[in-house]
Amino acid sequence: MTSTLGSRPLGVRDLVERLAAVPGREDRLRHLEVLPARPATHAHWPEWADADLVAALRARGVERPWRHQVIAAEAAHAGQHVVLATGTASGKSLAYQLPALSAIRAARGSRDQRGATVLYLAPTKALAQDQLAGIVGLGLDVRVTTHDGDSAREQRDWARDHAEYVLTNPDMLHRSLLPGHSRWASFLGSLQYVVVDECHHYRGVFGAHVSHVLRRLRRICAVYGASPTFVLASATVAEPEVAAARLTGLDVMAITGDDSPRGEVSLLLWEPPLTSFTGENGAPVRRAASSEAADLLADLVVEDVRTLAFIRSRRGAEQVAMTAAELLADVDASLPSRVASYRGGYLPEERRAIEEALRRGELTGLAATNALELGIDISGLDAVLIAGFPGTRAALWQQVGRAGRGAQDALGVLVARDDPLDTYLVSHPEALLGRPVEATVIDPSNPYVLGPHLCAAAHEAPLTEADLPLFGPTARDVVDALTDGGLLRKRPRGWFWTDRRRASDLADIRSTGGSPVQLVEAETGRMIGTVDASSAHGTAHPGAVYVHRGETWLVRSLDLDDHAAVIERADPDYSTTAREITDISIVQEREHRVWGGCRLSFGEVDVSHQVVSFLKRRQPSGEVLGEEPLDLPERSLRTAAVWWTVPEHALTEGGLTGQDLPGAAHAAEHCSIGLLPLFATCDRWDIGGVSTAVHPDTGQLTVFVYDGHPGGAGFSERGFHAAREWLTATRDTIAACECDEGCPSCIQSPKCGNQNNPLDKTGAARLLDVLLEGAPRE
Repeated sequence: MTSTLGSRPLGVRDLVERLAAVPGREDRLRHLEVLPARPATHAHWPEWADADLVAALRARGVERPWRHQVIAAEAAHAGQHVVLATGTASGKSLAYQLPALSAIRAARGSRDQRGATVLYLAPTKALAQDQLAGIVGLGLDVRVTTHDGDSAREQRDWARDHAEYVLTNPDMLHRSLLPGHSRWASFLGSLQYVVVDECHHYRGVFGAHVSHVLRRLRRICAVYGASPTFVLASATVAEPEVAAARLTGLDVMAITGDDSPRGEVSLLLWEPPLTSFTGENGAPVRRAASSEAADLLADLVVEDVRTLAFIRSRRGAEQVAMTAAELLADVDASLPSRVASYRGGYLPEERRAIEEALRRGELTGLAATNALELGIDISGLDAVLIAGFPGTRAALWQQVGRAGRGAQDALGVLVARDDPLDTYLVSHPEALLGRPVEATVIDPSNPYVLGPHLCAAAHEAPLTEADLPLFGPTARDVVDALTDGGLLRKRPRGWFWTDRRRASDLADIRSTGGSPVQLVEAETGRMIGTVDASSAHGTAHPGAVYVHRGETWLVRSLDLDDHAAVIERADPDYSTTAREITDISIVQEREHRVWGGCRLSFGEVDVSHQVVSFLKRRQPSGEVLGEEPLDLPERSLRTAAVWWTVPEHALTEGGLTGQDLPGAAHAAEHCSIGLLPLFATCDRWDIGGVSTAVHPDTGQLTVFVYDGHPGGAGFSERGFHAAREWLTATRDTIAACECDEGCPSCIQSPKCGNQNNPLDKTGAARLLDVLLEGAPRE
């Protein structure tokens, strides 16, 4: 490779033009959006702020805070629960550290006595480490430490007995602090502030779990006489006061005005071309977003443009870094060392070293998973590459916000994947830009989530009638069901946990349901990782090729009773894909709308899955080598779904014949699943679908899209309420795709249990036209 951009320093506008003008790339830039710069508005330091803290901040260059920082700090200092929803790099850390650290220093008695404590919750260890470094760097006499999976036993004991500012995560709060609260009595009894950073991260089933962890925390703090003030922060959360209230159960004041400076941001929507290769059923294949990102990363490193490339998978991040390094070696032998990868799974010291190298400028390019998406202070970055839409507008702006921290100009490039949602966005930029981020979907009333946390609460302290309103209006019904099932026992003092196990083990707050399956190495017997129980049938069945942390393994056996899959290292020249039979039945329709002769419904369904075989495909050609049967039990799921029906007369009037119907419905189902993440904060892997030309419960053509979590997660309900926009976008994506008969950019699905057959692209567009013809214009 030769330098495609030349050697002179370039401004962002020049850089955009040069990237797009490289031979062969002329048609890849689909849209350029320029966000204007913004000046800063300052305010005075609060009178109550600790003088040494203010001096330390001034020594760092913060002569005066921005106005929104002071507004948030004043509210929290007065005891008002606050959610600070201002942009990336707007100094949210200072807004909560100012009252928190001031409170610690003001309340301290003797040197060995804690007067006030602070609990900080982060979704990632990297973010907690970054916050720790920032507080330690102030040079104040504050006892601060992390308490997470990387902490040694001695460090955890010190945190419990002496720390004033503890940085942890919801998992550790759920599994360590709350079950062992009696040992944390001194810390919890002095708790003055709880900081929930990057609160938009807590959505769906995970968000519902975290909401109950926070309610349990509030309850235990009250046992020890504390009522802490909650401060939540996020650069990208819609309706922040609503989202924060659902998460905490409290009345929260939102602060949304952003008074920090911002440089000009240029965002490119970039689509790789179709290649000469074909995929499943002969469909055309678009060049991989990761390959395109590797080329762009190498070009930007050549120009000494400090760049962070977000790649969706761990293996992909390493491959992009390796490919970029190979390209750079052709330009200058010294350049490959300026590129690295970053992902979960590295040792803590490895992650810290990479973060420091990036901050110091020793690295110019970094390919990372979204582990670096959240709030880590890596200043001085010039550009961000995003290989594939990250699932939500909120995540997109989080990632773009890693560049241009401060008032410097920045470049962001969204490289589209071969996916219906990405295809739609690059051709409909108005759906992505100039619109608010998605509302956070949380359903704390889901009994499959609420039940285990009520058990955990009863284990922590007997559950009383007075406690139940804290957990929502359905808590009493769920407690009664748990009592009838023998998990809780009613006594005069309340409900007690009856099992010898730790009740917190019932709620795996990051699992999609069921106890995780352990991956056990055959030769040594050691556990090398886990896979969710809900996906083990399809990915860790006997004979499956399983990729874990970049290494390929062959599954020897799967024991569903012991929740273990025995695996051995192997490098087969094939991959495996499970074939699955799915059936669905309607339990209860909760809501419906009539669209002309069609009907749109939302309600409760039972879904059954059974993996019956798997295909072996030669790599990289994708050639099918054979199919092997599997004998795995059927799994059942009661969940929520949105579905729509089209009567026979409407199909006939729309020109759809019986032969067209299964493929048309199947294709519409696939594409609608791919587009739902634009309207609900979910990933396509969080939802599933079933379509049939005649469903026994409706007697008509029916397409279902359901939540892939017990009890539902709120995603299909969001689809029901945004159905006209959602299904219109689905139809537009199918019609606009440049393929002839369907491809991964429109109607093919990577998770289809029927190997994407049958599919009818033309029929799907016509079917959606029939459905949408009667949709109300809102």
